[in-house]
This record gives sequence, structure tokens and C-alpha cells, in this order.
Amino acid sequence: MSIATAVEAGTDLVEYYYAAGWTDGLPVVPPTPAKVADFVAALGGEPELVECKVAPRWGLLTREVLAINAVMAGCLPAHASVLRAAMLALCDPAFNLNGVQATTHMAAPLVIVNGPAARAAGMNGGANAFGPGNRANATIGRAIRLVMLNVGGAHPPDLDKCTLGNPAKYSYAICENEAESPFAPYHVEHGWKPGDSTVFAMAAEAPHSVTDHQCNDPEGILDTICSAMSTIASNNAVLSGHCAVALGLEHARDIARHGWTRHDIRHYLWMHSGNVFRLITRDHRYGRVYNRNLPKWYKRDPDSRIPIVPSPDNIHLFVVGGHAGRFSAFIPGWGHMNTPVLRPVGDATAPEGPDCVGGVCAI
Repeated sequence: MSIATAVEAGTDLVEYYYAAGWTDGLPVVPPTPAKVADFVAALGGEPELVECKVAPRWGLLTREVLAINAVMAGCLPAHASVLRAAMLALCDPAFNLNGVQATTHMAAPLVIVNGPAARAAGMNGGANAFGPGNRANATIGRAIRLVMLNVGGAHPPDLDKCTLGNPAKYSYAICENEAESPFAPYHVEHGWKPGDSTVFAMAAEAPHSVTDHQCNDPEGILDTICSAMSTIASNNAVLSGHCAVALGLEHARDIARHGWTRHDIRHYLWMHSGNVFRLITRDHRYGRVYNRNLPKWYKRDPDSRIPIVPSPDNIHLFVVGGHAGRFSAFIPGWGHMNTPVLRPVGDATAPEGPDCVGGVCAI
């Protein structure tokens, strides 16, 4: 993307950007100098400052380039701090953006924001959080994708080798519904202060609906979620890694009413989801299977259960959604090739611990 491209007066800019290959397939907002300058100012000025390099082309993401893509996506300056933190999380080496961009799998970067920054940006974690209708969610997620295309160079079918694609590759950014959740927010569970703001980033599939209008106790609701987690079709079943659960409000409140905590939920899901080894191997009818991604302690007995992820800590739990409807969602990850990253928005101080270095937590 050239920063200083001159065009003739009267040029249809939307069509011009299509022809230049700078869109995600949808029309973009022309990045006028005034809009770009306002966004750069919201980022802290210094337009030539390089925030990070974006794989797989390893293009330099300067603040000006970030601002251009943000304006094209429809972002407002109020979205700048969240977008910047999200891109820094994705470009952290632990995240492995190079692999996410180039894989044949349909994984897309899922971004979930916690804290005052989500409210300041106007993000939605309530009704239809994963769907359309909220400018901040839609445009922050879209700006991430435009940067991945225009700076990272991951255009299909050249560097983006995804076999089928995924609607979440257009935009996949929400916030947790902290205001109505019966539990402490996700970032507080991980040691941050309630007044801190964080961005969680994970390579993930689109949400898989979990419907339970019958059970009103923790075990019943969570058994239904376990059934969605216990599939041999996701990468988690054979490649371990991380996954996420978006717990709907009605389900969350019923579980909390019985005194269960986030810790209880994650441990129950880990203990009661998974598949026996013979289902994964198809009883070895296609040849002997040795899955080196299994834990070292795992005994390859045909009827031994393979956990979906290595530990309860690899299940990332968020409360999301509106008041009506007994729905939750399971969000499979990409496997062990991606490590989720939790980093601050702004200058929040990271909690102490071996997994947090320089304000960034690889979780």
C-alpha cells in the first residue's frame, strides 16, 4: 500500500481501491488526510513509528499505515487504542500469526476486549455480540483483517491458503459482557485489576452454537457444552492447544446461582469433555496411529479419554450475549500451533508471573 498515491480529481475512490486490491471484498471508506491525521493523533502521534511487523510478508505497520487501514474499515479515533493493542497481540511471536495467515485451516484471529477501553470504544458484548449492528465490533475487527491483507500480504490464494474460509475472517472482535456477568471478568481472573483494559487474542473457528433450554443446574448445562466440545472434527481433538467458551447470560446466571465459579466451570468442562482414543484412531483401520500431540503421561489404551486441551487453563471462558435465550457457544482453536496472547490496552501494569513478560501474557 502506497501512503502518498495521487489520483485525478473526480476518481471514484471506492472503485479505485478495489482495482488496487486494498479491500476485503467490501467497499472501504476513503482515507482522507484529515481522517488519517485524527487517527494518528489518537494513536499518540509519530506517524512513522513502527508498531510491529505483520506476517507473512512482514510488512512494517507504522502508525500512519494502521490509521489508513482503520479509516478504510470505518473506525473512529475512539477505537485506536483497542486496535493498536489487538495488532500488537497478534504480532507477538507466541501467537504465530505467520502460521495463522497461511494455514489451510479456517482459523481467524478472535479478539475479546475487557475493561473500560471496551466501553469507551462502544463495543458490544451483549445481544448479537458476534453479529452485525455495532460499529466498534465490526470496524475494529475489519481493520485487523485489512491490516492482515494489506500489510501482511495474506491474500487468497497466494499467501492465504485457507481451503474453505470463514465469515469470521471479515471481522471477529467483541468484548465480554462484564456489566451483566455474574462472574468476575476474564482479565480479573488472570490477575489484572478491574480498572485495567486488556485484549485477548486467539486463533479460532467461528462460534459453534450450544442450545440448552432444558437444564437449569451447572452439571446439566455444562454437559451440553461438553457435547459440543467433544467432536473429532475440530483441531482441538487431535492437535490439542486452546479453545474458548462464550457462556450466555441465562446459562451463566443459573450456574452462578449454585455457587459455582469460573474455576469450577473450566475444570468441569475439561474433566467431562473429550473422546476415547479408539474413536480418534478409527480403531486403527487406516493403519496404526501415534498422536505425538497427546500428553506425555497419556496411555494409549483404546478406551482412554483424550482431553480436548491439555488442562483447564487452556479453556478460555467469557460471558457474552443478551438477556433472552438459553444459548452459549463453543469456539474451537487452531491447535497447539497458536498460543493465545493477553495484553494491556494502554499502560496497564501486567500481573506478576512467569507467563507475563513486558506487559504481555502468553496464556
